[in-house]
Amino acid sequence: MSLRVITCVGGAVAPYVDDLARLRIEVFRDYPYLYDGDGAYERRYLEAYAGSPRSVFVLALDGTQVVGASTGIPLSDDGAAFHQPFLAHGIGLDSVYYFGESVLQGAYRGQGLGHRFFDEREAHARRLGGFAMTAFCAVERNDDDPRCPGDYRPNDAFWRKRGYERQESMFCTLAWTELGDTAQSEHRLRFWLRPLVS
Repeated sequence: MSLRVITCVGGAVAPYVDDLARLRIEVFRDYPYLYDGDGAYERRYLEAYAGSPRSVFVLALDGTQVVGASTGIPLSDDGAAFHQPFLAHGIGLDSVYYFGESVLQGAYRGQGLGHRFFDEREAHARRLGGFAMTAFCAVERNDDDPRCPGDYRPNDAFWRKRGYERQESMFCTLAWTELGDTAQSEHRLRFWLRPLVS
């Protein structure tokens, strides 16, 4: 195994977009997202991130294969669905650096890459300057969801160790097609915030 981590800023991620689209579809099929992915949508999503010159992509590669990825973008450069909860709480969009997702193939978990993904994105936001906090959101499922596998462990404890606070009144709603469905349905995602300390 020749595992390495690289960072791409903005359009520099272009050579990896197709690999990242496949990886997102693969990982988000699992609980709790249960996402029935669409390659064309994924490429548009990733290309929108790449279009921001201040975005960041942290990639984990085993040889030449992309096995993990984590993204970030200034909140003001992201979609309107992510803006509203911050505006409603009087938080300026320009003060927030938003983390899109971290996806990692199962065989590579438990090796510290989750922390590395956060470290690299937070460091990028600090280098850019002008941001007061970092933020992300995650889908919520009912505790008794019958689709939850017995070995599932939520990431809440990990996020808290990273200094992120669960926001009791900040949510957004996104639509995607779940496995086994034929149409999109709406899903609620909760925000987590952390001051960006220098």
